[in-house]
Amino acid sequence: MVTHSVGKEEVSSTRLFTKKILKDACVNAVVKLHPVYMVRNPILFIVELGFLVTFLLAVFPGAHSRTMGSGFYWSVSVILLLTVLCANMAEAVAEGRGKAQANTLKQTKQDTAARRLLRGKEEKISSAELRKGDIILVKEGEVIPGDGTIISGMASVDESAITGESAPVLKEAGGDFSSVTGGTTVVSDELTIEITSQPGESFLDRMIALVEGADRKKTPNEIALNTMLISLTIIFMLVVITLPFFTNYIGFSLDTGMLVALLVCLIPTTIGGLLSAIGIAGMDRVTRFNVLAMSGRAVEAAGDIDTIILDKTGTITFGNRMAADFIPVETASKTTLMQAALITSWKDETPEGRSVLSLAKDQGIVMEQDRWEEATFVPFQAQTRMSGMDLADGGSYRKGAVEAVKAWVLERGGKVPADIQEKAEEIAKMGGTPLAVSVDKELLGLIYLKDTVKPGMRERFDELRKMGIKTIMCTGDNPLTAATIAKEAGVDDFIAESTPEDKIEVIKREQAQGKLVAMTGDGTNDAPALAQADVGLAMNSGTTAAKEAANMIDLDSDPTKIIEVVAIGKQLLMTRGALTTFSIANDVAKYFAIIPALFMLGIPEMNVLNIMGLESPTTAILSALLFNGLIIPALVPLAVKGVTYKPVSADKLLRKNLFVYGLGGVIVPFIGIKIIDMLLSLFL
Repeated sequence: MVTHSVGKEEVSSTRLFTKKILKDACVNAVVKLHPVYMVRNPILFIVELGFLVTFLLAVFPGAHSRTMGSGFYWSVSVILLLTVLCANMAEAVAEGRGKAQANTLKQTKQDTAARRLLRGKEEKISSAELRKGDIILVKEGEVIPGDGTIISGMASVDESAITGESAPVLKEAGGDFSSVTGGTTVVSDELTIEITSQPGESFLDRMIALVEGADRKKTPNEIALNTMLISLTIIFMLVVITLPFFTNYIGFSLDTGMLVALLVCLIPTTIGGLLSAIGIAGMDRVTRFNVLAMSGRAVEAAGDIDTIILDKTGTITFGNRMAADFIPVETASKTTLMQAALITSWKDETPEGRSVLSLAKDQGIVMEQDRWEEATFVPFQAQTRMSGMDLADGGSYRKGAVEAVKAWVLERGGKVPADIQEKAEEIAKMGGTPLAVSVDKELLGLIYLKDTVKPGMRERFDELRKMGIKTIMCTGDNPLTAATIAKEAGVDDFIAESTPEDKIEVIKREQAQGKLVAMTGDGTNDAPALAQADVGLAMNSGTTAAKEAANMIDLDSDPTKIIEVVAIGKQLLMTRGALTTFSIANDVAKYFAIIPALFMLGIPEMNVLNIMGLESPTTAILSALLFNGLIIPALVPLAVKGVTYKPVSADKLLRKNLFVYGLGGVIVPFIGIKIIDMLLSLFL
């Protein structure tokens, strides 16, 4: 079972129901019967009105009950009430899953003490008293009392209460990792933070409201589908209203209960009852992937994405240059070069320095630590562009930029190898960074540093290509490096030496062609592009500006998760399409059950249409109504979990929907109605 840990509890991403969710859903299904709420869903509102009509006819029997009997009206009214309750419960179950996660998040939100800095003095106040612009100090082991931006200090922050990830995240003032979230904990050092939100408007407050579904608005696609369903409902209402005039003309009248049953079976009650649940479940599904969607529109738009703009560093590549090879020059041996490179990196704590040590060890070079104990480490400086070691027994080892090391060697009367420039250019053409290594006045060779493409990226981009989505990599690297990384990763296109303006320009260009564009980013300079994109996925570790500009936030700060978001969006659209196809198709069977039953009393020849061999007009109508109501809860698991998504073409997807859900929607009701009719005939 896949789970995402939130705080001290775990929220399952595969378990559909719990006792609490079902219990709350049953209560909410009754509460939602209020007309003020039901009128928001016109289709179910008509079913509820049908229940009221048949209920009143059952309570006050009269001439109208002579044809079918008061028992028929009681049966119809009970079935219609159950139909509305089942539809309400489908929506309540979808909401319940989000509320279960929101309740867990609320445990994270607590009233904590805050150290507010005011005119150079520190005062302790409640976090509820903090206001936007306040400066606070948070020390090791303390909970960050509110959302803010670090203005000084660097510390490890435990964000497991928000993201579920146990590994602390390094946060520091300046740059793209200066944003902190209320409810997280400082596990080392201390931070000075400027509060960026008012009480009740924090990131956690917004997250709780969104996962509860309180702010969920219908998407354009959902509105369009609702419009179509309402149009069908109006057409069928006109048919049912005019039908008595037609039957009276040919010499017989239709029972009121039959007309109500006909209307309920004709209108698309199945998809009408499940539509809201599908939308809520779509937002809930991305939340369970630790992605916070600011609206259902964003989730749905993700399903129609044509182009994705991705940063190179940290998204397609690891972001840290790693040692990939040692390249000696002229007569120097590779072993001598590796030994010198190892010495220069012995006390270098940077990712590049650690990778040099790792690569040298992998190639059999042994560290002589006793010899280097009293050595002096020379840290990297922007002025020298070099770092290294000065050994106590003699010998100065340096590594750094090629031009800087060449100048250092020449200053000591050394000679620059003739082939070093050529080999440095070859490394640059391969998308790497050359670091020169020297001992005293002898230049030994180069370390090939490479920003490594993350494993599986090519396969993931192939998957996007199968979805029909174009990938564009944006990077500040030179064109040679950008081309090399783009080829290795397998993206469709790239933009080298890109600026924030370039990202906006490419988004606008794609949108001008009628395409929907997604963008990932974490920095303040990414905010304009995130706002311009149809789907902007900001990293939770990024700046406040980026998170405010985006319409989705990845709590795990994994930019490649946009692929999962796209898949969820497509799954949402597929689920809606599949259930709409099934709903419309299963009306065919209901026609063959209801229409013969309506007309057989006045036109016995209509019995030829009773191809299912239903027992009587009463059982036929009740069977169709029962099936109409029972199919809604039967489809709730599919509506909430979604249909299985696989990257296929639109034509293939259409054929599959028509075959599985279209044909299935025709066959299943015939079988279901016949079985219900056989059971009813035993009791009626």
